[in-house]
Amino acid sequence: MKLSGLLLTLLVAGVRSCSYANPEEGLYRLCLQSVGTVEVGQNTSLLFSVQPVFRNETLSLTIRTDSNIIEVPSELEITYGTSDGSVDIHTLAAGKTMIRFDYSSDTEEALIVRLVQRVIVSLDKVIAEVDVVHSNALVIITAVIGWMYFAAWSISFYPQIILNFYRRSVVGLSFDLIALNITGFTAYSVFNCALFWSPVIQTQYLDKHPGGVIPVQANDVAFSLHAVFATLVVIGQCLVFQRDKQKVSIVVIIILVAMWLFIFISLFVAVGKKLQWLEFLYFLSYVKLAVTLVKYIPQAYLNFKRKSTEGWSIGNVLLDFIGGSLSILQMFLLSYNYDDWSSTFGDPTKFGLGLFSVLFDVLFMFQHYVCYRKLEKATEDDKQGLLSDSSDQTSSSRAMKVLSFLGLVN
Repeated sequence: MKLSGLLLTLLVAGVRSCSYANPEEGLYRLCLQSVGTVEVGQNTSLLFSVQPVFRNETLSLTIRTDSNIIEVPSELEITYGTSDGSVDIHTLAAGKTMIRFDYSSDTEEALIVRLVQRVIVSLDKVIAEVDVVHSNALVIITAVIGWMYFAAWSISFYPQIILNFYRRSVVGLSFDLIALNITGFTAYSVFNCALFWSPVIQTQYLDKHPGGVIPVQANDVAFSLHAVFATLVVIGQCLVFQRDKQKVSIVVIIILVAMWLFIFISLFVAVGKKLQWLEFLYFLSYVKLAVTLVKYIPQAYLNFKRKSTEGWSIGNVLLDFIGGSLSILQMFLLSYNYDDWSSTFGDPTKFGLGLFSVLFDVLFMFQHYVCYRKLEKATEDDKQGLLSDSSDQTSSSRAMKVLSFLGLVN
């Protein structure tokens, strides 16, 4: 059997195209089409095409997978005259796996491997990803839930921004919370962007979680970047609006300095290749998790000290509660659908962010609607007592109640 050479590349439908080989070098290309998402028990096929058609040649390839999620033939033979074909796939269990190709072992084909390596192309890069789920409907549902909690969390920043603007004051808003927020959201943004866009880091993650699914989705990236922007807006309000004697406490300054030292030291170690980039990102996620654990304490204490939640938007709390609950729900649905419960804790920041946000939101709702409800209502009655016209007072009273419930005014 005489082969002039072979160049194999991956074709992901709608994402990237096959690379063209130089015809003068006698190289060919084999394009694989993305399998997509299939349900457990379904049969599907991996489609491939060969260009140009082999001339009186037969190519033998071995097929292997990374797990027992799917069942595929062990070998593939591409004979003369073949321009396209398929590899049958039978799904056995839920999860995420890859189909890899390799040359059958004989001396003549080993020479081709060296030829392929010389043009910087390896069969290791010829990979077809297969997602096997319990239900395709759950794929859509989890995507919708993701954008729902993204919307809830993103909008949750604006009741506080509107309240600050309405009052022309940030009195009652903890500066410690804001200082911790900007650090936490910055770390979270770097984590999400890197894990979502970097192929190197994604490979490291999948090596650590075989058959798993990347736990960061597009809505996570959008939320974290928007959170940094919204927090910067609040910081700007703190600089220009009335703030009395409020400032960042010494304790929080010490905490922030320690966190940033930890981040920069870890970064230098990663740059020196003594630490995997994935591990560095996990360190960033731990910073965000630590911030989430402590950032609400100063605000809860400030509310307790003032015996009031005035200046702290309950609308922020309600939307944050909805977002956190939906985030946790999405993670459990993804874990069930892919039969990959390790991914629930594979992104500790996302899970911790949802869990601790929900717990603190319950505390803030208890403070606002139970502990200091009478005091807040008395303040509201004093404001409405300034209205002289009875009809205006009635309509304004209703409007104030709605705005107060949403946290847009106190």
